[in-house]
Amino acid sequence: MHVSYGLPTHRVDRGDEFTAPGAVGELAAAAEAAGFAAVYTTDHPFPGDAWLRGGGHHALDPLVTLAFAAATTTSVRLHTNLFVLAYRNPFLAAKGIATLDVLSGGRTLVGLGAGYLEPEFEALGADFAGRNDVLDEALDALQAAWTGESVTFAGTGFLASGNTMLPRPRQRPRPPLWIGGNSRRAIRRAVESADGWSPFPTPAGAAARTRTAPLGSTAELAAALEYARAHADAVGRTEPLTVCFIPEGLAMGGGAVDEERVVASIRELEAIGVTWVSVALPGDTRDGQLAAIERFGLTVLTEVTGS
Repeated sequence: MHVSYGLPTHRVDRGDEFTAPGAVGELAAAAEAAGFAAVYTTDHPFPGDAWLRGGGHHALDPLVTLAFAAATTTSVRLHTNLFVLAYRNPFLAAKGIATLDVLSGGRTLVGLGAGYLEPEFEALGADFAGRNDVLDEALDALQAAWTGESVTFAGTGFLASGNTMLPRPRQRPRPPLWIGGNSRRAIRRAVESADGWSPFPTPAGAAARTRTAPLGSTAELAAALEYARAHADAVGRTEPLTVCFIPEGLAMGGGAVDEERVVASIRELEAIGVTWVSVALPGDTRDGQLAAIERFGLTVLTEVTGS
C-alpha cells in the first residue's frame, strides 16, 4: 500500500507556521523520510464566503506548492488531490503540470476533479453546469498538448489551430491521471480516459453538498469497484486501475489519529483492490505536524508498507 500525506496548505490562518519560507519543503522532506509515497495538495483558488463560513477552507496554489516540495525531496511523488481542471484553460494547466513533472524528475501524480463549488466557478468565469463535459474535453486537450507535436484542437472557448507545447512531461506517455469523484460517470471517466480513480468517503447527508454520490463504507466501495471492473471489461481495458481512498481512523480536518483503526482499514481496503490511501494528520504547528508525520511513519507506515 502507498500512502499520500496531505500538506496543510489549507492552514493559511497559521501562515507563521505553514506558509513561511521553508515550511512546505520541511514538511515534504519529513514525509519522504518517514516513508510516505507522496505528498498532496488541494485546490481552491477563490472560494465563496458562504462555503468558508460553513467550514470550507482556503488553499495554496497546488502546482506552486508542489514545486517547493519537489525542491527539498528526491523520490516522494507530487500529488494533486484534487486539481479542478474545469477552472482553467486546459493548455495552461498542461504547461504547469508538464513543468512540474520535468523539474521534479517525473514525480507528478495528477488527481483531477470536476469541482462542486458553484460560486468559485462563477468567480473564475468557468462553466459550472457543463463542468463534467468540460473536464472530459480538457482531458483530451491535456494529452494532445503533451505529445510535443503540433496540435489542432477546437474546444469550448479555446482553439489550437497548429500549436506545439514543449517540454513534454518527463513521464511517458504522460503523468498518471487519477479521476476524483464517486459517481458512475467519474468511474467511467477513470476507466476510459485515465490511470486511476480517487473516490472519497461521503455520507449520504453530505452527498448533495459535494455534488457526488454517497459512499460510506468499504462494502459500498467494493460494489463501486465491481462496477469499474465490469465497465473495464465492456470497453476492453486491460490495464489495472489504480484506486486511492481515505482510510478510517482519521478525523476530518486532521484531528486525532486512531492508529489501530487506520491500519485495519488500510488492510480492508487493500483486500478489495485499493492500492493508495491519502491521509491528513493533526498538528496546529509545524512542530506538531512533524511529530505526527514521524509517529505515523513508525506506527502505521511500517505496518502497511513495510518501510
